[in-house]
Amino acid sequence: MTFSTRLSGAIVRTGTPLCVGIDPWADRLPGRRALREADRSALAALSLRFGLAVVAACADLVPAVKPQFAFFEALGPAGMTALAEVCQAARAAGLLVVGDAKRGDIGSTASAYAAATLLPDAPFPCDALTVSPFLGPDTLDPFIQVARAQQKGLFVLLRTSNPGSARWQAPVLDDLTAWIESQNADGDPYGVVGAVVGATHREASELRGRLPRTWLLVPGFGAQGGSAAESRALVHDTGLGALINSSRGATFPASPDDAYDDDPAAWIRARVLETRAELAHG
Repeated sequence: MTFSTRLSGAIVRTGTPLCVGIDPWADRLPGRRALREADRSALAALSLRFGLAVVAACADLVPAVKPQFAFFEALGPAGMTALAEVCQAARAAGLLVVGDAKRGDIGSTASAYAAATLLPDAPFPCDALTVSPFLGPDTLDPFIQVARAQQKGLFVLLRTSNPGSARWQAPVLDDLTAWIESQNADGDPYGVVGAVVGATHREASELRGRLPRTWLLVPGFGAQGGSAAESRALVHDTGLGALINSSRGATFPASPDDAYDDDPAAWIRARVLETRAELAHG
C-alpha cells in the first residue's frame, strides 16, 4: 500500500488532516521544573516521556505525528535513542510518522539519509521525510528512489513558514513547483513527492492550485500565526491533499501547569481535541 493510500485512509479514519508535531523543547518539557540538574541524559528521558505521551494522547485522533529530529539530536546519543523509540512507538500505535529532518545532500550521503529513515530496518523508522531541494534535483533522486521502492513519502521544502523564506525560495518557486508536480504524474491521485507550504503566506492557495496531485505539509497553523481558515483552504474538497501541522499549540501549555507535568498525555489529548475542532470550525 502506497504512502498516499495509507495517508488518505488515516485522514478518513480519524476525520481530520491535523498532524501533531513532536518538538521536545528542553525548557518546556513536562517535568522539567523538577529537574535539579538538566543534563542531556535527564532531558533525553523527559523527551522520551513527552514523545510517548503525544503518541498515547492522539493515536486515535490524528493521522500522523511529526517528530522534529533536531531537538532529539541536540541531546546526543540518549536523545537519538529517544527519537528511535518515539518513531517506533508511533508506528506501532498506527500513526504515520513524518520525520522532520530537512535532509539534503549529494549521492551516497543522500542515500544514507534515506536508509536511516525510510528503509524497512531503518533505525529511525518514518513513513515520510522532509527534504531540502536546494542542492539541486539530482540530490533528491536517491530519496525518491527509496521512497518509491519502499512505498514511503517525501515532503520537499517549497515555501516554508518562516518570515525570511521568500528571499531565497521565491526566485526558484515556479521551477520547483513544476518539478514537484511532474514527479506525481502517474499512479495514485497524489504522488510520492509532497511539498512543504506554510499557511502563513499569501501565495499558499495559489500553490495549492498548481499542485493538484501533490500532498502538502502545512506548517504555520496556530502558534506561528496561520489561521484555521487559511490552513483549511489548502485541503481539497475531498478532505484530502494536505496535512496541517500543529506542534507547540497542540502539545505545550502557554504557562507552567502542574496538571500538565503530572499527566502530559491527558493534557495533550484534551488540547488535540480542541485543535481538531478549531481546525474544522474555527
